[in-house]
Order: sequence, then structure tokens, then C-alpha cells
Amino acid sequence: MALSHTILAVLSQQPYSGYDISKRFEESVSCYWQASQQQIYRELGKMEQQGWVVHETLPQAGKPDKKIYSLTEAGKGELVRWYAEPTEPTPIREDLLVKVLAAPYVADGLLLQELHRRRQLHCERLANYQAMEALYRAIAHPPRIEQFRYLTLRRGMRYEQDWIDWCDEVLDFLKTERDL
Repeated sequence: MALSHTILAVLSQQPYSGYDISKRFEESVSCYWQASQQQIYRELGKMEQQGWVVHETLPQAGKPDKKIYSLTEAGKGELVRWYAEPTEPTPIREDLLVKVLAAPYVADGLLLQELHRRRQLHCERLANYQAMEALYRAIAHPPRIEQFRYLTLRRGMRYEQDWIDWCDEVLDFLKTERDL
């Protein structure tokens, strides 16, 4: 999947500025797709050249003009074309797993420190997602779009919880190994 398809999916809801797209990424897709504002703006330029999006310029007093992007028929077609493709699991490239693999050859202190740091990071992300979940659960009858957003949030929550559990497993192993 390319960043462009994620942006197309976000713009399917309604037109947004590049800044607003970036905020949507932070608020609703960060648990499975990350992109900086710079990457989003660069991608929007490419998407406009491909005819997938167009922008309307809104003048702003004392600020640069705001570009509001919306999908074109070609953009909708690209989203549908991409959507029909089968998905493949994303390959894992995780430094921490390589460090665990190398653990027998280096001192445990650095690995312990990194495991605790990473566990804390995943706990913080999980807490953030749980706060988002609480907001969702406060909606009595969420619209369909929110229900699908919630499903992606749940996957992000499980991802973070799995990392926490795995860090705990490795920490327990290291503790047991030291106690032998």
C-alpha cells in the first residue's frame, strides 16, 4: 500500500487541507500508518499530477492561502482499483528483534534497558488508543464510518498490547535465566 491510497481513503470522507489530512493521520490512522506533514504534502502534489485529487485555494488573512483537496473521479477509481487488490502481510523489520537475537553475545543491561523503554512506549500508545476508544464508546449510535474507524483502532490496541506482552515475556525469560 502506498501513502497515496491512505490519503485517498481519508479524502473519501470529505475534502481536507494537507494540514487537516495530517491531523486525521494523527487522530485516526496513526495506529497503522504514519506519515509526516512533509510526506503528505509531497504526496498530494504527486496525486494532483496524476489527476487523483484537485485543490481549491482559500485565501486567509495574515496566513498563506489554504489548499483544500478533494478526490476526483480518477482518484475514486484508483481507490477502488487498489481496494480490489489482495493484501499481503507487511514484512517485519524490527531492530529490537535483532537485538534480542544478538542478546547471547552482549551484556544483558542494554537489552533490559531497551525492553523497559519499549514497553513504556507501547504502554503510552495503548493508553492513548484507549482514550480514543472511550470517546468512541461515548457515541450512542456511531455512524458506519466511525464503526470502521473503531475496528482499525482495535487492531492498533491489540498491536500495542501484543508488544507489551512480548516485552514482559522476554523480561521474564531474562529474569529466570539470571536466577538459574
